[in-house]
Amino acid sequence: MASSFFASTSATASATQDKDIEADYLAVGSWDNNVRLYEVGANGQSQGKAMYLHQGPVLSVCWNKKDGTKVLSGGADNAGRMFDIATGTSQQVAQHDAPIKVVKWIETPQGGILATGSWDKTIKYWDLRTPNPISTVQLPERCYTFDVAYPLMVVGTAERHIQVFNLTNPTTAYKTMVSPLKWQTRVVSCFPSANGFAVGSVEGRVAIQYVDDKDSASNFSFKCHRRDQTATSKDQSLVYAVNDITFHPVHGTFSTCGADGTINYWDKDARTRLKTFEPVAGPVTATCFNRTGSIFAYSISYDWSKGHSGMTPGHPNKLMLHACKDDEVKRKPPKR
Repeated sequence: MASSFFASTSATASATQDKDIEADYLAVGSWDNNVRLYEVGANGQSQGKAMYLHQGPVLSVCWNKKDGTKVLSGGADNAGRMFDIATGTSQQVAQHDAPIKVVKWIETPQGGILATGSWDKTIKYWDLRTPNPISTVQLPERCYTFDVAYPLMVVGTAERHIQVFNLTNPTTAYKTMVSPLKWQTRVVSCFPSANGFAVGSVEGRVAIQYVDDKDSASNFSFKCHRRDQTATSKDQSLVYAVNDITFHPVHGTFSTCGADGTINYWDKDARTRLKTFEPVAGPVTATCFNRTGSIFAYSISYDWSKGHSGMTPGHPNKLMLHACKDDEVKRKPPKR
């Protein structure tokens, strides 16, 4: 799944908030080719509001951030689509030569732009008023992940390439590097402060990277989403993919979720874990916070980390909501 309000692999998600009524809206994309929209009330109650169709699995969803009236999505049908909340209709707004792995809305001083990253080794920028892309960026490999905290954009591709863009010059990479992690990149997520990013990989590890070389002393990586082979071994030899990383919109702390079915909250500045969720009955594939950071959404579904043999009958496909407490997501005070 992919989600936005809250985002995923076998499910993806994204969220927005209506300014006039006290409700959040969660967009969820799934491998059943559909995008579903839910209204989430203040007490966590949810209600299905709309649904629209792709011609293949949906790999990414997002909202147009300024007013939250449109949902954007991309998928294995090589198409980007836009759903208009007011009219209840969807239309194709983007096209690639291979599946679209990521869609992101970028609010620039000149207006809103849709960016789409694809396995055809390009990122394309779209002004939704015109049918053709404004520009196309050639990537070194297939796009696996990218994120935006304007003016910062960070792209992770196959073969562990990472490209950093300053979106005031969106067609040329500001910096190109190899991931500090040794194995395949699964997710990148920009700091809300736009001065760095987190990278998660299939090896159960996260790296914290700052953009400017002068801050490089603050770069570090840590292990997570690992388990002991036995209760007595304490060897952390079972290694799981980090499926998503989401920063809290207010406090700048972040969540990680993994193929091991766990979620953690972290404070990168204190280099400490703030909270560990109880494991669930399947991989956690996508996560997101609502705009105020009071609700955390996550999807439980199969992430294909064990190939076809792991797709067992009755595997859960769920969306969960968690009410965030301040002490879970606030930064730790500095030690005196």
